[in-house]
Amino acid sequence: MSDARLDYRFDRQLSALVNAREIGVLAGGLKGVEKESLRVGADGRIAKTPHPRAFGSSMTNEHITTDYSEALIELVTPTFTDNGELLQYLTDLHQFVYSHLDDEILWATSMPCRLQGDASIPIAEFGDSNVAKMKNIYRRGLGIRYGRIMQAIAGVHFNYSFPQKLWEVWAGLSGRTNGPDSNFVSESYFGVLRNYRRHGWIIPYLFGASPALCRSFVNGRENHGLAELSPGTLYGPFATSLRMSDLGYRNTTQAGLAISVNSLDEYVRDLTAAISTPHPAYQSLGVEVDGEWRQLSANTLQIENEYYAFIRPKRVARSGERPTKALRRAGVQYVEMRSLDVGILDPVGVNPDKLHFLEAFAAFCLIAPSPLFTHAEQAALDGNHTTVARRGREPGLALMLDGRRRPLAVWGTEIIDAMEGVCELLDGSNAARPYTTALDSARAKFQNPEATPSAQILRDLREREESFYDLAHRTSQGYRDYFRGLPPLASSRLTEFNAEADESLEAHERIEKSEQGSFREYLGAYFAD
Repeated sequence: MSDARLDYRFDRQLSALVNAREIGVLAGGLKGVEKESLRVGADGRIAKTPHPRAFGSSMTNEHITTDYSEALIELVTPTFTDNGELLQYLTDLHQFVYSHLDDEILWATSMPCRLQGDASIPIAEFGDSNVAKMKNIYRRGLGIRYGRIMQAIAGVHFNYSFPQKLWEVWAGLSGRTNGPDSNFVSESYFGVLRNYRRHGWIIPYLFGASPALCRSFVNGRENHGLAELSPGTLYGPFATSLRMSDLGYRNTTQAGLAISVNSLDEYVRDLTAAISTPHPAYQSLGVEVDGEWRQLSANTLQIENEYYAFIRPKRVARSGERPTKALRRAGVQYVEMRSLDVGILDPVGVNPDKLHFLEAFAAFCLIAPSPLFTHAEQAALDGNHTTVARRGREPGLALMLDGRRRPLAVWGTEIIDAMEGVCELLDGSNAARPYTTALDSARAKFQNPEATPSAQILRDLREREESFYDLAHRTSQGYRDYFRGLPPLASSRLTEFNAEADESLEAHERIEKSEQGSFREYLGAYFAD
């Protein structure tokens, strides 16, 4: 299909949406953020202290939890229709966290520093219940498969679902007479997934904030391909997001794993096969050795979440329900965009421009034509993400599309131009035009790559003659002071956070006391079809 054909079909679909005359048809989508941060000590090393009890139970508190490491705190917002309210809640979470941290700070970047090998990264602990053991053993498995250092990388996930009124209009425009049932919604979301795989390299280009890292991150790795910027600091001269490169989550271990995004059925089929198929390398590691569990299984994936995708289809699961079972039960509910670095230039790791752009980009991915992939096509498009992560600001860089090389700057500008109508719909009558403003900011970064966060960070490192550690440590301390200097939390919000912490501790205790059966039985039931 030619590029002209793609443009024509996109314009036709967008015009149909505009002509539907449904006021605010794109407005009102639900947005949420999951933001990870390492707790580090005054010396910049990863904290060895347990998850503070004042935050509640990391297993049962929905809004303050941990990811891989006991020190990798994860702040999860509820969903909002307004980005301002979302950012305020995230700010309040940070302020609450800092009210209970003494000598520790939240690391302000995706890439950790001052690492002393895998042993310096404590795995998250969740208690003695079977579900707690499963969470811990899964993380142990990740550690022996990929190394704990990779798991210490922090990121920001943006969760988004389109408003119901859009599905009603979209179903009509698609010629459906029975309305937007779950199959139609899932099919549409998978179109979003494919287009995110096609065009989503734009996210690390625009917002990547990890062009440099601490040398300790690659100790013992010879072929990292990075240059020395200063003692202790390595960087990619044109890198945007080393977090999303082959040094981070796009590692070669999963390179041969082909998970189709052509349909929900194919996606579930491939993920189910991956968690059911033995992997020789993982078999050699052992599962239960001398009475100690090393991993949940020796299969290609232990569980579905081990698959490191740029974007995932999601459905809120019931207690004990696997993600694929939840998807099969009721279809796709929202998408989780996973390519955002923690923004060192933003106190809470994200800013309004990013959130407005991501929402508009999701709508673009829905409206634009989204042909099915072959595995080879998907692999080539995924390669674009890795190329941009490593070399996104390289002059004259070209990416692959439909078997041809396409200049990044040209392709990116075309995406921005195509999003103009989407942003106008989202802005509606808002005189501030926040979506168009975010789009204009993105366009400027293609006109001048030096305006990207990755370029700004490298420029700052050079001008200040700082190491990456010095920059990250100074900024992290600055944000600590910022949050502690804010006016006290509203009493209602403080009461809410304290109540959630207390309730999560009570819920955790109930789980521990009500446990029945062995861990082996629990695991068998979890994986049963």
